[in-house]
Amino acid sequence: MNESKYKVASAGPKIDDFLSMVLTAAGFRLNFDIEDAAPASDDFETPDIIVKFTGPDVDLLLANRAELLLALEHVTMEMLRMPSEDHSRISFDANDYRLLRIEELRLSATTAAEKVKRTGVPFRFNPMNSRERRVIHLALRNESAVRSESLGSGPSRQVVVYPAGMASLPEPPPSFGNSHDRRRSGPPRPRSARR
Repeated sequence: MNESKYKVASAGPKIDDFLSMVLTAAGFRLNFDIEDAAPASDDFETPDIIVKFTGPDVDLLLANRAELLLALEHVTMEMLRMPSEDHSRISFDANDYRLLRIEELRLSATTAAEKVKRTGVPFRFNPMNSRERRVIHLALRNESAVRSESLGSGPSRQVVVYPAGMASLPEPPPSFGNSHDRRRSGPPRPRSARR
């Protein structure tokens, strides 16, 4: 593992001040501990700093695949002005969500690989963030009969698992909003003019 770039001694006070302000302003009943991460036994996640949440509102953080937890993590990284290549160096967690999610992704990767080997048809995962895509790629790195590749851009970026010798699928066209937005042309009409 590379030497830790981020330490609690240097980044911890900034994280503490920021999260205390955000959680108080939002009215969340949450506590958090900021810890230097212990070296991991695998390379699926190797953060330098872990922020662990506890308290009555933890379930709110973990709802919808931990959407709020991941959003807090993201805005904290933005506050720290971390470059995107360092985003894996800080990890937010509650109730071992990260560990359970990694295991779920590893099992999904294995299942997808078996399906691709059996059918010869590529398998597309739903869009996921870069950390989760990395787990899929690492879970499949020793599979000689299949290969994985990320496709798309932004929040629609996804992993595709191919038979080892198959060419890549073409990049999907960029999506602009939902289907309702694509049907309408021009600026929104004033509310009184809508039917």
